[in-house]
Amino acid sequence: MKLYYSPGACSLSPHIALLEAGLPYDLVKVDVRAKKLENGDDYLAVNPKGQVPALRLDSGEVVTEGPVIVQIIADKAADKHLAPARDSAERYKLLEWLNFITTELHKNFSPLFNPAIPDEVKAFFKDRIMGKFKYADGQLAGRDYLMGKQFTVADGYLYTMLRWADGHKLDLSALPNLMAFKARVEARPKVQEALAKEGLAKAA
Repeated sequence: MKLYYSPGACSLSPHIALLEAGLPYDLVKVDVRAKKLENGDDYLAVNPKGQVPALRLDSGEVVTEGPVIVQIIADKAADKHLAPARDSAERYKLLEWLNFITTELHKNFSPLFNPAIPDEVKAFFKDRIMGKFKYADGQLAGRDYLMGKQFTVADGYLYTMLRWADGHKLDLSALPNLMAFKARVEARPKVQEALAKEGLAKAA
């Protein structure tokens, strides 16, 4: 498999998943703004959406959209329990979390990356994001991870959003469950490996 990524972008989530799954893969860096690969090739020829992540399967098929990609990875390494079994009640709960993270957190971050958007508008989105993080903090009470004791692909995705929060200087110190979760995920060896491979400094 081949993962197309940009350092620190939402592609960090499937990168963590691949390492946790122990699956062989190649890493291909993308300049998202220029829509170019490191060798100069046109990334739009790989993914016409122009965004990361994209995962090229061994069959040659290219899959996009992070929440789908991480489930494919999890299902290819079912023994690692990165996702509950298909058709189980727990699997649907995982889907609920993946959808929450992608729609309520990920998409609300998008305006913060746009320099053309005024600061007062960004402040509105920061408030929305904080509300979503507060919900996650409440759900993490008494849990190691979103699904309980077991690390899943949803946790890698939420961790990526927490790194974005750091980047935009959102103060999450009043959310102790979320802060403990972030530290717990960050301490995982495969998460540290993903950060190192993407050239990202270790978060404090």
